[in-house]
Amino acid sequence: MKKTILSLGIATLLLTSCGGPDTQPASQETETAPAEATAPEAEASAEALITINGGDDMKFDLTEIKVKEGQTVKLTINHTGKSPVTAMGHNFVLLAQGVALSEFANEAINAKDNDYIPAAREKDIIAHTKLIGGGESDSIEFTAPAKGNYEFLCSFPGHSAMMKGVFIVE
Repeated sequence: MKKTILSLGIATLLLTSCGGPDTQPASQETETAPAEATAPEAEASAEALITINGGDDMKFDLTEIKVKEGQTVKLTINHTGKSPVTAMGHNFVLLAQGVALSEFANEAINAKDNDYIPAAREKDIIAHTKLIGGGESDSIEFTAPAKGNYEFLCSFPGHSAMMKGVFIVE
C-alpha cells in the first residue's frame, strides 16, 4: 500500500513539474515567424523578426533567411565588431530578383556619399539599412516580395565577396 501511494505521489509530482498544455508559458517570439500557420491570411500577416549580425571578420551570421510572401519583415542588423564605420561599415541590402550581385557591388563602390547605395540602382533594391560601425545597430521594416529567391549583401567596398546570402520567400 505504501509503495502504491509513493508511486502515485512520484508520478503526480513528475507530471505536474513537467507541465502540460495548460501550464506551459506562452511562446515567445522567435527570429522568424512560425513555419506553419492555421490560415493563409495568418501566414501572410505574421511578422518575420530577423536579426543579422556582422563583425570585424566581414561575415554575416546568416547566409539564408526564409520568410513568407506578404509577411511584414522586421530586420535588425547589428555590427558586433569594434571598427568604425569608415573602416569596416556594414549594411544589409536586399536586391530585387534577377539583379546581379557582383554588378551591383561594383557600382556601390562609387557611392560612398550615399552609404554605398548607388542612387541609379535604387529600383534594384527591395530594402536596405543604413551603414553602421562597430557596436551600432539599425532596423528596417518592409513587406516580403513575391515567392522566389533574392540575394542580399553588405555593399561596403569588398564586403560582398563574403557578406552575402539568399533571402527565400515561400
